[in-house]
Amino acid sequence: MRTRRMTKEQGKRCNISRFSNFHHTGSIKGMKRMYYGNQALLVRCGAYIYNVSSEPSIYYQAK
Repeated sequence: MRTRRMTKEQGKRCNISRFSNFHHTGSIKGMKRMYYGNQALLVRCGAYIYNVSSEPSIYYQAK
């Protein structure tokens, strides 16, 4: 499954903690299938993966 990565500093600047998240050891495929939908935009920042589908600009600025 595709996720983009963001540094902790970048995450603080865009206030990424306001989005729903799960730990990086969780199943991306399962979370997309059961909760977020297959088109969800996910960004990994530190030890967590955030669903930033409501603000796609955050997803596209991550590497």
